[in-house]
Amino acid sequence: MEKFCESLSTYTRRKSRVVKIGNLAMGVDYPIRLQSMTTTDTMDTDASVEQSIRMIEAGCELVRITAPSKKEAENLKNIKDKLRALGYDTPLVADIHFTPNAAEIAARIVEKVRVNPGNYADKKRFENIEYTDESYQAELARIEEKFTPLVKICKEEGVAMRIGTNHGSLSDRIMSRYGDTPKGMVESAMEFLRICRKHDYHEIVLSMKASNTLVMVQAYRLLVAEMNKEGMDYPLHLGVTEAGDGEDGRIKSAVGIGTLLEDGLGDTVRVSLTEEPEAEIPVAKKLVDRYLGREKHDSIPEIERQTIDFFNFQRRNSRSILNVGNNQVPIVFGDLSKSEKITQASFFAWGYNYSVPLDKWNIMDQATDYIYVGRHQVNFEIPGTLGVVQDYDIWTENMMKARHYAFVKADEFVEKVMPTECPFFVEASLADLLEDDFIKKLADYPNAILVLTTNNLHGMAEQRRAIIELMDKELDCPVIAKRSYRNLDVESFQLASATDFGALLVDGLIDGIWPEAVNCGGAKVVLNTAFGILQASRSRISKTEYISCPSCGRTLFDLQETTAKIRAVTSHLKGVKIGIMGCIVNGPGEMADADYGYVGTGPGKITLYKEKEVVRKNVPEKEAVDALITLIKEHGDWVEVSNS
Repeated sequence: MEKFCESLSTYTRRKSRVVKIGNLAMGVDYPIRLQSMTTTDTMDTDASVEQSIRMIEAGCELVRITAPSKKEAENLKNIKDKLRALGYDTPLVADIHFTPNAAEIAARIVEKVRVNPGNYADKKRFENIEYTDESYQAELARIEEKFTPLVKICKEEGVAMRIGTNHGSLSDRIMSRYGDTPKGMVESAMEFLRICRKHDYHEIVLSMKASNTLVMVQAYRLLVAEMNKEGMDYPLHLGVTEAGDGEDGRIKSAVGIGTLLEDGLGDTVRVSLTEEPEAEIPVAKKLVDRYLGREKHDSIPEIERQTIDFFNFQRRNSRSILNVGNNQVPIVFGDLSKSEKITQASFFAWGYNYSVPLDKWNIMDQATDYIYVGRHQVNFEIPGTLGVVQDYDIWTENMMKARHYAFVKADEFVEKVMPTECPFFVEASLADLLEDDFIKKLADYPNAILVLTTNNLHGMAEQRRAIIELMDKELDCPVIAKRSYRNLDVESFQLASATDFGALLVDGLIDGIWPEAVNCGGAKVVLNTAFGILQASRSRISKTEYISCPSCGRTLFDLQETTAKIRAVTSHLKGVKIGIMGCIVNGPGEMADADYGYVGTGPGKITLYKEKEVVRKNVPEKEAVDALITLIKEHGDWVEVSNS
């Protein structure tokens, strides 16, 4: 199996080379750098400077500014000069799409230039083109001719470059050759990277950004594996593009970025939120600060045989018990064990609303599948989709009650004779799975569901190692990952749990999640976060998904306001994916991953998409949200809001 990180068991930063970006050094010997991007018009010098200062004072270490044409590229000098005159020496990055001449101007002004291989030398028309090896080589020669002038300028000026592939803007050439795949994303970057190396230019950072977290993670891993083959060690810029806003944007970013950080990948991070850019920096900082001192974690046995394919998603083969395991969607566990008393009202925050006048339960789209009540009794009729889990000795008094299940810890499990007909839950850690007595007994109970815990600082890796142990021993019991969190603010809890659980879900290793959270915002926060993690990892869809870009100087409407308007009228459309793009740069490509698209194509003008096809052009912005609803209705995806 190809290697993409230093170790799957021991936390170690990937050994990337040092790249200089002005006065900032990036690479394994330096902290993971934080960056963001301005949303102002680049021609508005004062606004761009003022926003850059807010970003810098929030902790931004690189400020990226769009330069869609020559005039914006030239105005970067005015922005830079004013920032320097005010005492700010933070490196500036020019963001380039479509316009090589703008890149060549910017490279003589700023400290770093970002180019997108998908549109630097190619145009995207969603055409399928047949290539022979000879004709494809001719295309590569054309790209080299177009790209080489920028490489030479960057080398001459001592300017760094990010070769940034976007899943949503792969060229027709790459799509025709490699398909809409992580492999295609990697090859798109490698073509440009090989040209840089041909000219002995190495001040390079690479990124593989996508809105789909599975695609994004696999692309970064493949990129590292490919670089390893060719003796390359360039730093990585991590990001989930078009992550969205609010809790959804934070959770989705953590699932993608956090999964890679867990294995020591990443030298700089940008969290792409549909919010003010300075709001992105504290989120990025919380993500990367979890790895300060991570090297001190308790040791985890090395993996002798790599059982998992980390480059292609495949759900672990587990048997089906109740609604857990096999190909069933991952379940969510709630926890009421620390409650003083359990009543119908206790279940409200977990997605079950009891109507006293009607004497019935209303079940929300996001409702926990099981609730652990510990030593409590539940003395009322429970909702029909809920399972109640109790400590073993309490369960023995309730074993005849419908949907009540026993819970035991590993040492208790080894000593007791467990029921062979009724499913039960057994909690264990990696240490337990390495004990022969425990493993032998687990093999004897095909009705056992494993709740996998860890107290290791490097907990995701320990849980992954435990699941590999099960796979090596050919045990197919379903696995629910359990993690404990204490005294965290809501955002920190969202980011930590999305990283811990998301990394296991992205690799298809678990059948459910159990966030045990004390003083982390309450049960409703825990429930929403759990379902948000499942949605962000594409494991279980329970609500509308918004693929919303973070805004920049190219944006043609107020993204935050528009996203809020669209969310307000479509948030009940479970499973529908809506892309909201401020401009055309990534719009058509990202539309391919969305069911419907809302893209700015001119001042006050919106183009609507059904998947990647244009349906209506130049809709006046005031009419565009209503036109989007009409489009959704025409294609049969609209449902009316339920009043229940």
